Amino acid sequence: MEDPILRNQHTHYIPLPENDEDLTPASVPAKKLVKGMLVIFSISMFVCLLGSSLIGGEERKEVKDTALAAGRSMEIPAPAISRGVAEGVSEKKFNSKMAGGSEFDWSNEMLNWQKTAFHFQAQKNWLNGPMFYKGWYHLFYQYNPQGAIWGNIVWGHAVSRDLVNWRHLPLAMVMDQWYDINGVWTGSATILPDGQVIMLYTGSTNQSVQVQNLAYPADPSDPFLVKWVKYSENPVLVPPPGINVKDFRDPTTAWKTSQGKWQIAIGSKVNKTGITLIYETEDFKKFELLDGVLHGVPTTGMWECVDFFPISTVKDNGLENSIVGDGVKHYLKESSDDTRYDYYALGTYDPVKGVWTPDNTETDVGIGMKVDYGKFYASKTFYDQKKKRRVLWGWMPEADSESSDVKKGWASVMAVPRTILFDKKTGSNVLQWPVVEIESLRARCTKFNKVEIKPGSVLPLKIGKATQLDIIAEFEVDPEAFSAITEADAEYSCTNGGGAARRGAVGPFGLLVLADESRSEQTPVYFYVTKGADGKLKTHFCNDKSRSSLAGDVYKGIEGGVVPVLEGEKFFVRVLVDHSIVETFAQGGRTCVTSRVYPTRAIFESARVFVFNNATAAKVTASVKIWQMKSARFTS
Repeated sequence: MEDPILRNQHTHYIPLPENDEDLTPASVPAKKLVKGMLVIFSISMFVCLLGSSLIGGEERKEVKDTALAAGRSMEIPAPAISRGVAEGVSEKKFNSKMAGGSEFDWSNEMLNWQKTAFHFQAQKNWLNGPMFYKGWYHLFYQYNPQGAIWGNIVWGHAVSRDLVNWRHLPLAMVMDQWYDINGVWTGSATILPDGQVIMLYTGSTNQSVQVQNLAYPADPSDPFLVKWVKYSENPVLVPPPGINVKDFRDPTTAWKTSQGKWQIAIGSKVNKTGITLIYETEDFKKFELLDGVLHGVPTTGMWECVDFFPISTVKDNGLENSIVGDGVKHYLKESSDDTRYDYYALGTYDPVKGVWTPDNTETDVGIGMKVDYGKFYASKTFYDQKKKRRVLWGWMPEADSESSDVKKGWASVMAVPRTILFDKKTGSNVLQWPVVEIESLRARCTKFNKVEIKPGSVLPLKIGKATQLDIIAEFEVDPEAFSAITEADAEYSCTNGGGAARRGAVGPFGLLVLADESRSEQTPVYFYVTKGADGKLKTHFCNDKSRSSLAGDVYKGIEGGVVPVLEGEKFFVRVLVDHSIVETFAQGGRTCVTSRVYPTRAIFESARVFVFNNATAAKVTASVKIWQMKSARFTS
């Protein structure tokens, strides 16, 4: 049977604009493209079903009623295993053919080594709205309980007291209704002032239409929130006119307006213009689509997993989602379905007009700064009311072959949770840093002070086993070396710069992690300084995976971006090594690069750490602290 929401598209959805210019920010004041009242049923929050009351026109009422009645009478089909494309979600971007190599003969020992020790991952299979509630941190995550590939997406659930040690709980939500039978996708939690929890999530219907649904705890007094109830009148939102049925997903945490109403953002696109729609509600069951868009950027494609929150420019703490006013900027992030990177920008939010304006249009959302320049996607933050901080979670996909994932029985990991603060020194970016609780896993520390690294040299750091590490390193460069950078190299970037093998006057220099004794395998983490066309120095921060593995069926690109290094600052990096993960934070977290690494030799006791300086002119002095890291506890 045809999905009634999909059927409605054929008769009531207006055509998409002919070109992206029809939805540029300059045209937003017209505010008519996606305006429409959506018919939603009303119940008493978390308590019981009341008589339904409708809003909107009679024509729309009939459409929604038909959808609900037909949806409930449908025989729900068994979901087919899917790679995601048919449902409007991208499949795994990497395969062994892209690497140009044949399938490697991975041993069970090699694959077992890849499993992380202090990064959260599902107990098995494929992993993809965090919050703090009654003394527990909650992590809900997209999860395939049936295999280590994309498909059959439900919500896994785990809780923690400290964001480090985790307890797995039963699945929070599964695909069991016509409106989410093809997947329980990304959602967000909102904790109301009276302590009630609202969960909005995207469901993929039996015809792969993306709709928004409401759920709430069956027992709000349960600190573990084990059981959830889906609102009986779901979906509460369907794709509005002008929006493709597969381009309407991932509702944000709500914020409260000065009029006492709640607003949420949902990602979408029109042609190739990525946009953020804003909905307003009083009870999370009746919603109104506001005129225009919060923001839109041409050529950026579909905006997934939008995140929007205030950030203080004067205090070193996080802010609750509804804060506006002096000393506050707003962070807007989108996950680009085209590039598979998370992009963000800082700007000004006008709550009256419902419009966000970037501080710098040249670094707007989708074309400027990345949350992370490596394997890091679909990030989501929450306000930790316990410690008054903003905490970010990100998902790290695999960079190996799907056959390897199936063989080892799991795929994908969550990055270490990070705090986010405004960078008061630059005034243009945020700082990301691992939550302080991670330091509870630090064990033996080895220090190396003022190690001189001559140009073209590599020096070992004797620390023993080097597969679970927390490294903090500072590098000082002879000031005279910068004058040796005589020619501009405006085209240089980490991805096209030739990696750590390319020598310049000042760089590359840094660390080699997950390297074996002979360095047949190594992952350089390094700085490289160039001169731009304007004559100013520019620092690049990169992770080079080109020699990270002898295997031919893994992705071995070079990842990274530009990092601001201010006058008087040393080059500073923190590196977390956890088996197949290398997370790096440059200059206090101004630029972050997360890499998935799959060595065949540099594993177990064979892994080593080196400092290196492959510059042609610069003499570098390194001071390094390295902690061995204990394993976190993961229980059921």
